[in-house]
This record gives sequence, C-alpha cells and structure tokens, in this order.
Amino acid sequence: MKVLILHNLYQIPGGEDEVVKVEQELLEAHGHSVRLFKVDNDEIAGAAGKLKTAFNAIYSRSSKQRVLKEIHQFQPNVVHVHNFFPLFSPSVYDACHEAGVPVVQTLHNYRLFCSNSYFFRNGGPCEDCLGKWFPWPAVVHGCYRDSRVGSFVVGTMQAVHRWRGTWRDRVDRYIVLSEFARHKFIEGGIPAEKISLKPNFLAPDPGMGQGRGGYALFVGRLSPEKGIDILLAAWEHLGQKIPLKILGSGPLTPVVERAARAAIAGVEYLGRQPKDRVLALMKEASLLMFPSLWYEGLSMTILEAYAVGLPVVASNLGTMSTVVKPGRTGLHFRVGDVGDSIEKVEWAIAHPEQIDAMRQEARSQFERHYTAERNYQQPIEIYQLAGASSV
Repeated sequence: MKVLILHNLYQIPGGEDEVVKVEQELLEAHGHSVRLFKVDNDEIAGAAGKLKTAFNAIYSRSSKQRVLKEIHQFQPNVVHVHNFFPLFSPSVYDACHEAGVPVVQTLHNYRLFCSNSYFFRNGGPCEDCLGKWFPWPAVVHGCYRDSRVGSFVVGTMQAVHRWRGTWRDRVDRYIVLSEFARHKFIEGGIPAEKISLKPNFLAPDPGMGQGRGGYALFVGRLSPEKGIDILLAAWEHLGQKIPLKILGSGPLTPVVERAARAAIAGVEYLGRQPKDRVLALMKEASLLMFPSLWYEGLSMTILEAYAVGLPVVASNLGTMSTVVKPGRTGLHFRVGDVGDSIEKVEWAIAHPEQIDAMRQEARSQFERHYTAERNYQQPIEIYQLAGASSV
C-alpha cells in the first residue's frame, strides 16, 4: 500500500511529531511505501507572512495545489493527515477529494472545536464552544495565544468548515486515541460511524526498568495546562520526603528554574533531554507525576512510563481517567487538588510493595495494548474502511 502522510510540524517538538515518525517507520518496516509531506511553522516570516498564514489557515489554495501535486506524483492509495494547522489548512481534504483518494485524519487534539485545541481556560476544562455554530466565547477570551484577532481567525476556520460540511463529508475516516475523545468528537458533530479508535504505540520497546532511584519524575511541556503549578505546590510539602526531577521546557520554565534553585527543597530541573536520557531516568524513577489540567490525547509520556514499568500518579480527568488504572498501574487524584496529590504520593511512599506490583501491571498494559506489534494491523484496517485498496 502507498500512504501519503501530511503533517504540519510543531514549533516545539512533542508527542504528536513522535507519533508521525514511529507510524511511518512501522508501515515501512512492513513493506508499505510511505511518503511524508511535512511543513514547518518556521516557514512563516515577518508580519506579512503571519497575516498571510492567518487567512490561509481558513483555506489555503496554495497548500491544496501542493498536495494535489504530491498526489499526482506519488499516486497513493490513501492520504493520512495528522496536523493540518495552520499551514496546510482543511483545503487538503478537497485536494484528496478531487484526486479521488480516500483521506484519514488522526485527531490528536480538539482543534476542530476549540481555538486553543485543549478545551482548557482559566486553569481548568472549558467546553463553552463545543457545539456552537461560531465559537464566540473563544474570541471574547482570546483563547488562541491570548489574541482575540487570532481566535477570530481560528473560529472562522472552524465555522466555515462546519457550514461547508468539511468535517462531515470530506474526511472518510477519523482516528481517535481514546474512548473519552470519541465521545467528545461525537458531541462536536463528527459522525460516529466514521470514527475508529486506535491508541498510540511506542517503538522501539525500551524494556523494563528497576525503579530504584527513589525519586518522582515529571516529563513534558512546562505550560499552565500541564499542571506545573499544582506539582510545585505539592512539592513544597513533599520535597523532604521524595525528590522531584523535572524534564521539559516551555513558558513556565523560569518558574521551574526558580523553584529548583532555591524556593522548593527536593526539586531538580534538568531541562529538555534527549529521548534515551528521558527513558533512562524513567527506568530508575519511583513515580511519574502527570498533573495535567486538560483532557489530553493519549500521552506518549504515559506509554513510555508503562513500557519501563513506571506507575503514574495522574489527574482523574479526560483520557487519564481511563488509561491510568487506579490501584493497578498508578493512582488518581482530583484534578487541580494539591492536597489530594500530596496524599497519593505519600501513600505511594508508604506502600512500596503495592507500587512494585503496579510496576509489573504497567508493563503488562504496555505489552497488551501499546507495542508496535499490537498496533500494526489497525491502521491498515482503518485505511481499508476509508476506501483504500489493499494493493
């Protein structure tokens, strides 16, 4: 099978970019011909470039023509879109339709219905725009990068394509990462019969760790929706009981740096680290802290934790509420509740035998659901459901 993948890279590389990479490698390893057509936001230069990109995010004729050219050259059996925003735009669906090639869209976040893509505002979940013909609340609150103008542009993109029936008629199959996400997209108007559930996977398998380091770990973007403030507040109490190592970067990096330098005992900030270093630290950690305040997709960080047998202490919210099995692969605490997160970590410290059992179950969950071997056949079946020939 010949698969054309479309992906708009993120300015700060994250889990979604990694998913695209490993899915391409998996398909190629099984003999399929894959071409990745990627665009980069670094292509946007100057004020004029940003203005042009804003209008093109609604409908980019140039991207449509570029995709048509790729299709005519490569002759794919299916086009698989990951992130179309902002440079590709939904015009790529029209390109596929005109070329007669089925298109599959993986929904990594909630961009179709939420301007900031997170369903997150003022420190917690927000669904004010879900189901609305135009997302005026996002414009009022400046949800896209704290800009009312930017939010209006994104909202216009959402409204135009809702009105045109783009989400309904131009995409042959959607992939969601969790049952929770499936329900949200159905609420937003995506036809239930077009949705397939396929979790992310991790490759290569890093192998089981030992968990003898005696520290907790946070890995991720340092931004408000990730619950960094909750984590630091908890460690003002926990710092003398278990060290916390923080890996990542983002807008809250200065806050974390200050906490690590002097403000909070037991907090160590290691910045962004290469993947092998992250996995090595995971293998020796006692707990992975995941205090996210938004619904999340299916975090690659949680899959990495499961792969090395690292129990996860997570917010009881969104995808985390179903992927993290309380008492089996980790613990839940009430979202945004510092006191409850402290209680769960203290329980973990006091019950090492139960934590060891969770390590084994976390690894078992990975082997049952999140290996490359378990996930190879699923995208092929989804491509065929979308109308791709199996040639």
